[in-house]
Amino acid sequence: MAVALGSVAATTRSILVRDVDHRISGLLAQETGEFAHFEERGVDPETGRPFTDPGRLLHVFLERQYADPDEELIGLVGREGRGPAQIIQPPRDSPVAVPLHQDPDARRRIFESPGSSGTLDRASGEIRWAKVAVARHGSEPDAAFVVAFHPGREQGGVDDVFRILLAISGVALVLTTGIGWVVAGRILQPVRLVRAAAAQLTEQDLTRRIPVRGRDDVAALAETFNAMLDRLERAFAAQREFVDDAGHELRTPITIVRGHLELMGDDPAEREETVRLVTDELDRMSRIVEDLLLLAKAERPDFVTPEPVQLAELTADVYVKARTLGERDWRLDEVADREVELDPQRITQAMVQLAQNAVQHTTPGQTIRIGSRADGSRVELYVVDTGPGVQPQDAQVVFERFRRGTARRGARGSGAGLGLSIVRAIAEAHGGRVRLHDTEGGGATFVLTLGEARP
Repeated sequence: MAVALGSVAATTRSILVRDVDHRISGLLAQETGEFAHFEERGVDPETGRPFTDPGRLLHVFLERQYADPDEELIGLVGREGRGPAQIIQPPRDSPVAVPLHQDPDARRRIFESPGSSGTLDRASGEIRWAKVAVARHGSEPDAAFVVAFHPGREQGGVDDVFRILLAISGVALVLTTGIGWVVAGRILQPVRLVRAAAAQLTEQDLTRRIPVRGRDDVAALAETFNAMLDRLERAFAAQREFVDDAGHELRTPITIVRGHLELMGDDPAEREETVRLVTDELDRMSRIVEDLLLLAKAERPDFVTPEPVQLAELTADVYVKARTLGERDWRLDEVADREVELDPQRITQAMVQLAQNAVQHTTPGQTIRIGSRADGSRVELYVVDTGPGVQPQDAQVVFERFRRGTARRGARGSGAGLGLSIVRAIAEAHGGRVRLHDTEGGGATFVLTLGEARP
């Protein structure tokens, strides 16, 4: 703003100076033009004939003139080989401080100048001048009419206006700076609150929130920041819970392995049994680690790679693979004949996991049904068993990591509670979800609902 105000003041001064120059140039041209016209057509009032004496011409002309303020009109008549020896001026005194007729050096320089106009710098001030040379009839010029303008007063007025503009601009700049400081402080106060809140956030304390006032963009920023803190708090809480659960699940097989190795004796049969138990526990640890890596990969955008798949063929493949999981009464239920966009490997993995879960909670001979159906734009794949079902309090937790139902159905499995979490991750990666509800007549039904299907 300082640059803008300074530019306005400087531009205004430049315009005023230019106007003064134009006015002075016009005035000089007007006066010299009037004298030239009088010299060409004027007559001596005493003789009634054209002027033959330059001095008489200048005297008659200047008697009829009235100079403007800061203007001088004089006539200079010279002698052969010398500068102006005679000065002819109007009968009225000039109002300027140091008039030209009192400055012999200035008169000589103007009279002897070959040009018809110019600027003369003096110690007492600048002079803008113009002259018209006057010659005797048929001879060389030996006289001149001179118009001299003293621009000091008008230039001083321009400088006064410039200083006033600078003073006004300075006051405006100070006021604007103060107002801008106050307004910017009010506007940036929520931003400072956001910065302060961000500086106070730690991994252990994510509870701080920013107060939201108003409905402007800054308030929207504060709301967005608070929503981000909510997501971070939930993410850190889930991470801590996940780490605690993973540590607990991995600690158990490590403790078993260490205990058996410490108690292992020299008996070959005992050694063989210990090796078997240790290997089984290590295999279980390996499965837990693989499941954890799979769940971590589920957060990546390339977790699934959808492609066109015939749903009927995919359902039949899942049925064939699931039959090898245990001696059950496997049945292929309804099959949807539709082409859909999905990742066949991930969907097969999820369905086989659901089938494995059904095997763990049923006994040989019990029925397990696998099928698929299309409902409008959605596609559903399901696994239905006829086991003891799921307790209502367990239905809310079975899809969480390292969570098992409080009332286990059938024989106790060896899983770590990650299988159904993997199924949910695969469903959500496809834009769908997994549901659990009771089977009519007893048992549990797991339904994998995918998003939009392409007919």
